[in-house]
Amino acid sequence: MPERDYYEVLGIPRNATPDQVKRAYRKLAKQHHPDRNPGDKTAESRFKEVQAAYEVLSDPEKRKLYDQFGHAGARGPAGGWRSGPGGQRVYTWKSGGGPDIPVEDLDDLFSVFAGGGGRRRAAGRSIFEEFFQRASRPEGESYGQAAAGTDVEHPVDLSFEQAVHGTRLDLTLTDPRTATPQRITVKIPPGVADGQRIRLRGKGSSGGPRMPAGDLYIVCRVSPHPYFRREGNDIYLDLPLTISEAALGTRVDIPTLGGRTMLTVPPGTPSGAKLRLKDQGVRAGGKAAGHLYAVVRIVPPKTLSPQQRELLEKLRQTDQQSPRTGPAW
Repeated sequence: MPERDYYEVLGIPRNATPDQVKRAYRKLAKQHHPDRNPGDKTAESRFKEVQAAYEVLSDPEKRKLYDQFGHAGARGPAGGWRSGPGGQRVYTWKSGGGPDIPVEDLDDLFSVFAGGGGRRRAAGRSIFEEFFQRASRPEGESYGQAAAGTDVEHPVDLSFEQAVHGTRLDLTLTDPRTATPQRITVKIPPGVADGQRIRLRGKGSSGGPRMPAGDLYIVCRVSPHPYFRREGNDIYLDLPLTISEAALGTRVDIPTLGGRTMLTVPPGTPSGAKLRLKDQGVRAGGKAAGHLYAVVRIVPPKTLSPQQRELLEKLRQTDQQSPRTGPAW
């Protein structure tokens, strides 16, 4: 069955930018990942296809060869010009394993790929196939200098608590080069932020014989929390108070990252005030912990009983202080 066009696999135009390539890959890799589709052979095959397309289109040199020569070009090594015997120009594969091709100019080289120029080749095979077919052989059958493995990104979804406290994840990853699945355990350190990458050396795509594997980058995607907000290593929490609580002061039971605690609200606390709980924020990378800030939000009653209205009217009559004392007033 012929291989699908890599741009079609990722659903992107041929002039897509590197960022568009990456976004398309992340979306499809997440959609078809084996962890999300256990036992689904179609999803597994699609995932391998997406990985293969990204490996080529995310690499500028491989993408250029793919745009010129298709799938065989992406698998084949790039080459370079040099001077041969008698000043003749020859084209030599960078892998060092292929033969020198004597050519007059770049157009002549393209005619070699097209099977023209009077070059002899094996019956039933184009010279294009002859030069690239070896590059697609399984490991152990390749010739010349093997390539090192490529780096791989893998996104993981974390809850707010997992990101703050750290966790361990069991993942099933597929080697883009060999299509071999492997299970690994990843330690997520405490305090990781949304978008942060964790590097695992040698856990990316495998290399050729005696060549090092690439690295695996775990990309953390942290879900928002229902009421906590994170800014750096500080945590913010909205604290709704009634008018009387803010005016007279109170003690409120509030949630923190370590559990619930009592917070003292001093009398006369205005709306927008930040009440700090020292060292109750995020601790990341061995640095000092941030703080937790309870941000006061004064909430007036939506409806008033006759007694409440009477009391507030009396308060208004006796209140001699105006909050509008700035220059604009």
